[in-house]
Amino acid sequence: MAEFGSAAASRPPAIDGVRRSFVTARGVRFHVTEAGPARGRPVLLLHGWPQHHYAYRDLLANPPAGLRIIAPDLPGYGWSGPAPHKWAKDDVASDLFALLDAMGLERVLLAGHDWGGFIGYRMILREPDRFSGYLAMNMAHPWVPTSVVARNLWRFLTYQPLIAIAGKPVQRRTGFLEWLISSAMTDRTAVTREVVRSFSERFRDPVCAQAATDTYRTFWLKEIPRAARNPERRRGTVPIHALFGVDDAAVHHSMADPATARADDYTFEGVSGCGHFIIDERPDLVRARLVELADSTG
Repeated sequence: MAEFGSAAASRPPAIDGVRRSFVTARGVRFHVTEAGPARGRPVLLLHGWPQHHYAYRDLLANPPAGLRIIAPDLPGYGWSGPAPHKWAKDDVASDLFALLDAMGLERVLLAGHDWGGFIGYRMILREPDRFSGYLAMNMAHPWVPTSVVARNLWRFLTYQPLIAIAGKPVQRRTGFLEWLISSAMTDRTAVTREVVRSFSERFRDPVCAQAATDTYRTFWLKEIPRAARNPERRRGTVPIHALFGVDDAAVHHSMADPATARADDYTFEGVSGCGHFIIDERPDLVRARLVELADSTG
């Protein structure tokens, strides 16, 4: 039985059969959790906030046949060391490319959720030849028109400025994250309170709390203004399947609309009765779509 909460927050939750290691790349000491055959087809899974690699616990505990599941904690998140920068998403993408290089992975299948999804888009646009396909979950694509962003800006204002301004005390000293994770799920019975706490309690660590604060502070102060001045013009050439819980109150599904995606192969699948944390609410569906993408891009 895995331990969760304050008493166990200093070590990762147990997952049967996984391999854990620390890999240093570009100044980050990555905590990496793997499952499946060491010589299987590599699949890189990127989590978001306020989570860590345990978001992919179902895939790690029971990896699909032939797939090597690789779930790093992002810099400063989970049990990875802090980033030597202020969490600009292009910098994190560079950290992850360095991790792939350090692990000897030339080409992978990619999946990302939330900020992991945002960073995943940066990666496939920068070096498309390194990715055979991309499963993006509950994240806007990088070509969202300004008018759509403007209509949905109020969603960001409900919580993001709070974390950008007062992220460390809010995450370390209150129960805000536990409430946030639960409230962002349509089916709150999909996960236990212990699983929710396995995420929220980790952000009481000052390194994690600072990484999350930097994530949002850099987004608001630098990345949003930069995107307004220089909208994304690169075209996506990697096959993309966007899987989206349409009850998401944080990121509206219109921000992943295929009509505005500048990509050669982009499909959108809205999932009714599901909120932001689709990996937690619909793990079987996430598994199925990952396997289908692997099969179609093999």
